[in-house]
Amino acid sequence: MTTPSRGSGGGDHSPEHRPDEESPTDSDQADGQRFVLHKPGGDPVRTGRNLPVAIASGVVLGVLVFFSIFPWPQLFTIITSIAVLLGLRELNRAFARKDVHLAVVPLALGGVAMQSAAYFGGPPVLLGATALTALVALSWRLRGGADGFAADSAANMFTVVYLPFLLATWQLLIAHPGDGQFWLVTFIVVTISSDIGGYFAGILLGSHKMAPVISPNKTWEGFGGSVLGCAIAGALCVTEMLDGDWWVGVVLGLAVVLAATVGDLIESLLKRDLGIKDMGRFMPGHGGLMDRMDSLLIAGPVVWVVLSLLL
Repeated sequence: MTTPSRGSGGGDHSPEHRPDEESPTDSDQADGQRFVLHKPGGDPVRTGRNLPVAIASGVVLGVLVFFSIFPWPQLFTIITSIAVLLGLRELNRAFARKDVHLAVVPLALGGVAMQSAAYFGGPPVLLGATALTALVALSWRLRGGADGFAADSAANMFTVVYLPFLLATWQLLIAHPGDGQFWLVTFIVVTISSDIGGYFAGILLGSHKMAPVISPNKTWEGFGGSVLGCAIAGALCVTEMLDGDWWVGVVLGLAVVLAATVGDLIESLLKRDLGIKDMGRFMPGHGGLMDRMDSLLIAGPVVWVVLSLLL
C-alpha cells in the first residue's frame, strides 16, 4: 500500500493515494465548488484542497488568535493549552496505528502547565516544567512492562518536545516586555507568508523536486516563493511593528523559511512512516491541527532566538 503525502508549500500533489480514498480527479468531479487555479499556459492546477474553505478556516483561526492577544495577552496561554490537548489527541491516534502508546495523562497535564510556565516564568521555568513532564511520562510508562518500552518512551519524549515545548516558545514571544504581542504577530505573519508564497509558486511554477524521497510535492520553485514571501513580510513587520532595521526582517524571513521547510518535511516524513495522509480533520480544508501547525511549531523558537539577538 502506498502512502499519500499531504500537499505542502512546495507545489503540486503526488498522484499516489490509498485505494479507500478518492483520487483528486474523483473529488473534483464530485465537488463542483472546488476552486481551480490555472498555470500560465492555461492548464488547470490540482490544488489538492478546497481553497475557499481552507482560506476561510485560516481567517477564522487568525481572528480568534488576534482577539486572544489584544488586549489581554495572558489569554493566549488558553489558546496554546487547547492546542496541546487537540494536538496530543491527534498524535496519540497516529502513533496507535503502529502500536505505540503515549502517556496521555502526564503529557496533557504537563503540556498545559508548560504554557503558563513559559509565559509567567520565562525560559528557566519552561525548561524545568519540560524536564518534569518528561520524567513523569517515562515513569508513567513503567507500568506497561518491558514490551514496547523503548518505542513508547521515544514517542513520549518526541511528543514532549515537538508539541508542548515548541508551542510554549510562542508564549516566550508574546511575553516579551513592551511589544510581545507584535513579536507574536510578526512570527505568525512571516511564517504564514512562507506557506502562501511557497504554495502558489509551487503549484503554478513547480517542476524541480526538492526532496522527493521525503515529500514528493515540494519543489525548488516553491521554496523560492517562500523565500521571497518571508523576506518581504519580515522586512515590513520588523520595520513597521518592531521599530527595527529592514535587514533584521530579511534575516528573520530567511531563518523562518529554513525552519518552516524543515517543519513541513518533518511532519511529512512522520506521516509517511505512520501510514496516514492527515493527522486529523480539525480544520476544514487543512486536515488536522498538527497539519496546520507543522511549520509554525519549528519556526517559533527560531523567531524568538533571532529577534532576541538582533532587536
